[in-house]
Amino acid sequence: MQILSFDFGTKKIGIAVGQTITQSSSPLTVIFNKENKVNWQEISQIVGEWKPDLLLIGKPLNMDGTDSDIMTLVEKFTKKLAKLTNIKCEYVDERLTSFEARQNFKELMIENNKSIKKEIIDANAAKILIDNWFNQNVDSL
Repeated sequence: MQILSFDFGTKKIGIAVGQTITQSSSPLTVIFNKENKVNWQEISQIVGEWKPDLLLIGKPLNMDGTDSDIMTLVEKFTKKLAKLTNIKCEYVDERLTSFEARQNFKELMIENNKSIKKEIIDANAAKILIDNWFNQNVDSL
């Protein structure tokens, strides 16, 4: 099964792709979300190209498990995405995914003595969403 994941943010949306057969995932791209105006045409192109069976959306929760302030925007994004694509959408807890993505790249930067673009972190956070989903659903794959 092919999966696309979305790490929604008010400025950028990180996107990653995953495959259940190999249980592998890769960061794909970042779409800029200027003034909270999602580029639905670009999202449609990506969905059309990858033809996913499932769409995962990061669910922004506070550390105590309550919805974060951005959850209303994420719900609107998810409803529009489901309507636009006619593909099942599923939330995945995204607590600490951006932090984990930043940590992964900090280690890589130190090893390679290079700087990284912040956009890469957003796409990698979307990759971590898929990895977390694999871990939660390992028995059913």
